[in-house]
Amino acid sequence: MRLTLDVDSEVPIYQQIRDQIVTAIAAGELAAEAPLPSTRQLGADLMINFHTVNKAYDLLRREGFIRVNRKSGAVVRRDPDSGPPDPGVADAWQERLRTLLAEAVAHGIPAAEVLDRTGGVLDAFTAERSPT
Repeated sequence: MRLTLDVDSEVPIYQQIRDQIVTAIAAGELAAEAPLPSTRQLGADLMINFHTVNKAYDLLRREGFIRVNRKSGAVVRRDPDSGPPDPGVADAWQERLRTLLAEAVAHGIPAAEVLDRTGGVLDAFTAERSPT
């Protein structure tokens, strides 16, 4: 997994880290139990403050994507093959989806285009995870 940051983006750096780790899990690049770099190491690698990485890891932990242990560090908690989601995850995800869809509607993106783009993104994750 390679993380790249856009320091000129309006998206906060911690959010960029979080989003790229979630994308790597969804794409099959990070499997359950895969170790993540320490916050200090990733901060040094990305040339950012380790507190920023810690903020991303804390968000990932609260969302159930990773677990953090003082001994073993941060590891991926689950991947798409880990079975059904934890209770409440689908409902929380739907609320975030509602906001994304509201943004699309507010910007005037037609419903058919929203569905087409959504299907394309979902299909891409499925294709990325399929054995070749």
